[in-house]
Order: sequence, then C-alpha cells, then structure tokens
Amino acid sequence: MPTPSRKILPAALGLLAFGFSPAITPATAQPAPPAVTVAEPLRRTVTEWDEHVARLEPSARVELRPRVSGQVQRVHFRDGQIVQAGDLLFTLDQRPFVIAAEAARAEVAGAQARLDLARQDSDRTAPLVRDRFAPQAQMDSRRAAQREAEAQLAAAQARLRQAELDLSWSEVRAPQAGRASDRRVDAGNLVQAGDTLLTTILTLDPIYAVFDMSEADYLRLARLGVTRPEAAPAVQLRLADETGWSRAGRLDFVDSALEGRSGTLRARALLDNRDLLLAPGLFARLRLRAGEGEALLVPDAAIAADQGARMVMTVAADGTVQARPVTLGPVVDGLRVVRHGLSPQDRVIVAGLHLARPGARVTAETAPPRLASR
Repeated sequence: MPTPSRKILPAALGLLAFGFSPAITPATAQPAPPAVTVAEPLRRTVTEWDEHVARLEPSARVELRPRVSGQVQRVHFRDGQIVQAGDLLFTLDQRPFVIAAEAARAEVAGAQARLDLARQDSDRTAPLVRDRFAPQAQMDSRRAAQREAEAQLAAAQARLRQAELDLSWSEVRAPQAGRASDRRVDAGNLVQAGDTLLTTILTLDPIYAVFDMSEADYLRLARLGVTRPEAAPAVQLRLADETGWSRAGRLDFVDSALEGRSGTLRARALLDNRDLLLAPGLFARLRLRAGEGEALLVPDAAIAADQGARMVMTVAADGTVQARPVTLGPVVDGLRVVRHGLSPQDRVIVAGLHLARPGARVTAETAPPRLASR
C-alpha cells in the first residue's frame, strides 16, 4: 500500500510542470508618492520695503553747563519738563557780576576822561607848533598820549562788555527746545564754569531713527539713486506694540564708509514726533522704500534653508522634486519677494515641504497662494 507522501509527490511535480510554485508570493505593492500642495509664484507689481531694526535717538542733545562760576540761587524748572528755547532754567548769585559790571563802567568813564584831556592837549598844542612857539616833538608827544588814551578806552569798553556778558550768563537759559532731564545741582551749590553739569536737554521733535544697513542693501539703494540727500526715500516705522506702519519720515543721512568689523553702513531717518511718544533708546521696526516694480512672490513657508543658502522646492511635470536656490527680497502683504531663481511657470511646493526630497517623486495638488491680510 503506497504511503500518503508518495501520492502528494506526483501532484507537486505536476504543478511545477505548469509553472506554479507554492514558495513564490505576489510582489509587495509600492507606496504611493507623498502628496504636496504646489502653486505658481504670484506675479504682481509691488512696492518693495527693506526692513531694519532701528534705535531712536534725539535729533539734538545739549549738556547744559554754566559759562560763569558762582552759587546757584534758584532752579526754575521741574525735572523732565518740556522747555522752549530761551526759558530760564537756573539763576546764579548775581551780586558779584553786578559789582564787576559797575566797576567796568567806572573804568570806562575814567578812560573816557583821560581821552578827552589828551584831545584837548593836542588841540591846544597844534596852533603853537604851527606858529613855531612850540617844538614839533611836543606835538608828537600829545598825539601819542591821545592814541594811548583811545586804546585804554577801548580796553575798558571790552572789559565792560565782558562783565555785562557774565552778568547775563548768571541766568542760565535753554539754548533750544526739548525735554529737560533731571537737575544735577540744587540751589545753594557752587558751580564751576564749563565743568559742572546742570542738566541735559534732548530735542525730541523731530527724532532720529538710527539703523545699520548691509552692503547689499546699500548697493541696491545707491544704484536706485535714493541715497542722495535730494532723493531721500520715504521710511515707515512701528513700535514693538504696534501692528501698522503709522509713523512716516524720510532717510536723512547715510554714513560715508562701511564699518570694518560688521560690514554695515550706519544710516539715519528723521521722523515727526509731535505727540512725544517716541523716546530715545526705544527699539522699533523701520522699513525703507527700496523701489517699485514687478516681482514674483511665494509664501514664506515655501522657503527652505540649506547651510545658510535659501531655496524653494519645485515639482517638475513628471512629479520629480527639484531644489531651486533663490535670492529673496522683503515680505510684501505676507508673501516673500523672490528676486532671482524662479520663473512664473514653476510649481512651488507651498505645503508638505517636509515630505519633499530633491530627486524624489511626489503627487502634486495645485492650490493658489493666498495673500495674508494687510
């Protein structure tokens, strides 16, 4: 009686003869390419702005020091007060200056009397010399005495003017309008001319916004011709807690040389500050108008970084991902300006960027870019 294994063997050989093998399984199905969202760059005419971080500075700063020495008699302002040019801020003890001015006036009177006498002597001597009753040497002596008296009078008048100036300088006035800092001396203190700091006055309207621009930013603006004073471009500014660009001004100054270590160029904008909200030392966002023209825009989320370089991922017609190095511009209405590296027909990956690798295949779903709200 044949065993069961002998019966199965012919059946297995028959299956092999017809090309079937129980050891071979269907091939494993390949996963579908990942799906990404693509969009063509938005092409439109835009006004380009270069954004910078600016620090606010006063348009003028004066350290107020006395021009004469003396004792502070009175302080006429409150710490932090807004003052106008010519406002009286400090009064020094005026008595020594009044005495000096009176002494100078008396000296002028004495010099004037001596000059009058010298002129009278010259007038009396002149006919005597003409009629040969007096020698010419006597006339020369009288004229020399008169010139000496004139010089003494001029010197006395100069000392009088200085004494009157000292008297006026005993009243320390604001040389310009602005906000006064706190007083550094109180009434009763002695101050030294040119040494003692009384207070500081800052001019806040208008106010400066100082920032550093890169070499590339400067070259672009210089080629547009907007770094010249007569063609100063407009700037806009916003504070840290502001969302809109509500403050406007103009580029006021561009330094003459780049700073060697940082490779940046110092620039300055002048802005109105009628409400005096802008204070020196504040940081703000400043954007500088860099021109107007047609540009390509993509969402900022479509920008990838590779060792400092910027690129976007595009999808070819066959679904292959390609990396495109790009040169970027500023953000306009929530989209990033692409200066170089893209064409209007490129399909840029705007969503699912983490699924795309250069050379890999993806499934592209088209969607138009959406502008961010203004």
